[in-house]
Amino acid sequence: MEAFVIGLYMMTLGILAVYGFHRAQLVFLYWKHKKRALKPVKQFETLPLVTVQLPMFNELYVADRLIESITTLEYPKDKLEIQVLDDSTDETVEIAKAKVEELIERGFDAVYRHRTDRTGYKAGALEEGLHDAKGDFVLVFDADFVPTASIITDLIHYFTDPKVGMTQARWGHLNRDYSMLTRVQSMMLDGHFVIEHIARNRSGRFFNFNGTAGMWRKATIIDAGGWQHDTLTEDMDLSFRAQLKGWRFVYVPDAVVPAEIPCEMNSFKTQQFRWAKGSAQTAKKLLPIMLKAKLPFHVKLEAIFHLTNNFAYVFLIVLALLQLPNMLLRQSMTTPELLLLDVPLFAATSGSIVLFYLTTHRALYSNLWEAIRRLPLMMALGIGLSLNNARAVAEGLVGKESEFVRTPKHGVVRNEETWVKKRYKAGKNIFAILECLFGLYFVATIGLAVGIGAWMSIPFLVFFMVGFLYVGGLSLYQAR
Repeated sequence: MEAFVIGLYMMTLGILAVYGFHRAQLVFLYWKHKKRALKPVKQFETLPLVTVQLPMFNELYVADRLIESITTLEYPKDKLEIQVLDDSTDETVEIAKAKVEELIERGFDAVYRHRTDRTGYKAGALEEGLHDAKGDFVLVFDADFVPTASIITDLIHYFTDPKVGMTQARWGHLNRDYSMLTRVQSMMLDGHFVIEHIARNRSGRFFNFNGTAGMWRKATIIDAGGWQHDTLTEDMDLSFRAQLKGWRFVYVPDAVVPAEIPCEMNSFKTQQFRWAKGSAQTAKKLLPIMLKAKLPFHVKLEAIFHLTNNFAYVFLIVLALLQLPNMLLRQSMTTPELLLLDVPLFAATSGSIVLFYLTTHRALYSNLWEAIRRLPLMMALGIGLSLNNARAVAEGLVGKESEFVRTPKHGVVRNEETWVKKRYKAGKNIFAILECLFGLYFVATIGLAVGIGAWMSIPFLVFFMVGFLYVGGLSLYQAR
């Protein structure tokens, strides 16, 4: 039994270290290629017609803001079509419909489409809208985004290359300074958009459309098989299918579109659950095809890490459960030096995270001290999410069906020195109780560590304790 526990512990640490090494490799690729900014091959002499699709579901606090923001786009009215694709069952229907009618009166080519049958959820709405889209290019915005005026001209000219199928803008943050939770989330998102996208795109690897703030060539969507709704991440699914067809994607980090970050823990967990489950579903669906495709080895290897990245949460749960028995076994072992391997493995995992996010923060904000202060909580938050996301991965792999659960948007705005948030309560997460119990398990483990003098283990145990108590406790508090 002792050998089994130690072997499982070391294997789990080793797997997490491999994912940590991959994260460090992305940082290396970022530094290697960050100055190789991609430019349009030329400019369109005659601007093409662009269809802007605005999928929404029960977005009464932000629907008006989103639709109005489209009217500020610096693009000719006669080259712009606006599709509001509304599946709502609440007051959003009246708000969005009235706003579209107003736009029509103001001379915009706008159409309001309402579905009572939510087949395919967001993917289904986009697919139905695509059938009637007038534009050869389609720009998608979720309801929590506020497009910048220049976004179309920032993206459209890359399509002068007939091989380019999609251009993706970088997400900004409307409410980054709302709370510590939103600050930490912004840090996580910035890492994805600064390091991962640049490293993958400019080194010739696959990267994905993020579901919003990106423009597609309509022919690319059709050629790749259209929007499909057998996964919860229709954006990632379509992205890989399109790139397998040979279409090129372009990431444009200088084109920034701000969006509202979830300001409640349950909303954040809902979003993370959907992303984790969808990526597991996409991995199950497309990895076999990727591995058989005639692609360079480095492209296939990156796709494996990309599509299975959330699998690390499963191993993080295993690692959490093994902390107590591992600590006790360490005390009774006659050759405890065998376990000294966990120090470099922990260092490889946590060190890559520190390097990844410090590089990101320096690239965007210069102030490293701010990043250093947020890093411990961000790392603890990642641990605290492991129960939520590991369950999502498991459901995705076993094929458990679930509906597309939207992330509630509050329409958060800055009013002089205070933040104003409209009331919108996310659904309760019963796993919050289990997260709190995990946190208490680590309180007891830390107490035992102090008692037996296992001082080396305590810093790692604190991260687990804080992460689970923060995620679980805040979930219960905000759902009250």
